[in-house]
Amino acid sequence: MSLEETIGALLAVGFEGTAASAELLAALQRTRAQSLVVFSRNFTSPEQFTALIRDLEEGLGRRLLVMVDHEGGRIIRFSSGVTRFADPLSLERTHGPKAIEQQGTTEAEELQRLGISVNLAPCVDVLVEGSDPVIGDRSYGSDPQRVTELSVARIRGLQSHGVAACAKHFPGLGSVPRDPHKVLPTIRLDLATMQQVHLAPFQAAISARVAAIMSSHVCYPGLGDPGGLPATFSARLIRELLRRRMGFSGAILTDDLEMGALRSFGSVGEAAVRAAEAGHDMLLICSNLAAAEEALSSLHRACQAGRLALSELEASAFRIKELREKFLRAPLPKAA
Repeated sequence: MSLEETIGALLAVGFEGTAASAELLAALQRTRAQSLVVFSRNFTSPEQFTALIRDLEEGLGRRLLVMVDHEGGRIIRFSSGVTRFADPLSLERTHGPKAIEQQGTTEAEELQRLGISVNLAPCVDVLVEGSDPVIGDRSYGSDPQRVTELSVARIRGLQSHGVAACAKHFPGLGSVPRDPHKVLPTIRLDLATMQQVHLAPFQAAISARVAAIMSSHVCYPGLGDPGGLPATFSARLIRELLRRRMGFSGAILTDDLEMGALRSFGSVGEAAVRAAEAGHDMLLICSNLAAAEEALSSLHRACQAGRLALSELEASAFRIKELREKFLRAPLPKAA
């Protein structure tokens, strides 16, 4: 692969619209991205959506790894064609692991029919009373053991039926005091609490061979990174803790690099470079295709200048290749 193709393998982009217009195809082609993140703005019906994915793949001349936040409750991007499961917090009160695994199975079957390969779920965040409601009912609750067993069941149901799961938001967002969509928060829990409560579900997800883990745009000085950097930019948390000490060998994803928490650190292009430096494999830019183009250029320059090692980018591209080989759904059939 060329350097631009290698970088394109690391980019996952979102876009406006419900049809594969010439303008959209041209913009996506310029990003070189091999993965998409889709939202409700891209969906009007199952028929329209599958036609959109099929037309994008045909127009770009490449298969696309399509991802969606399909958590249940308030985080469901599709208005039809899927079972609308209740939020995880409600299900925790009434359902056991067997039922949650069946939920994952149903989700996998329905998402595959829509052309989805990766469910950006479950949230394995352990909820702490008084935290910002950005997580709230997206969590399986405040008991780490219960969060662990239900999250692992959901992962098992999804992945045993062909859709990759993504545990989020590493190293734990359940006690976040403010919404990182808007500002950069800090979680000041000590190492022992983080290990016993918030890291435990991630370690269990790794043992269950979860395909992907998403990090958070939050600072964690208690985990040994006091420099005011969010996990997104912290090699100590991503390369050292998650990759080396916890033993995760799958794909590590950023949260959306356009979120408000990162604005003080500069452009989306700079955020992409810093996230790659920290050890992320896939860089999510969920709205602005111009920003995705900027990220491509910034990563290219950083590699040529020696700031990013080509070998590290190639290692990330290889992990994404492994994800694609295991979970990329069959080509969507042509319309009758």
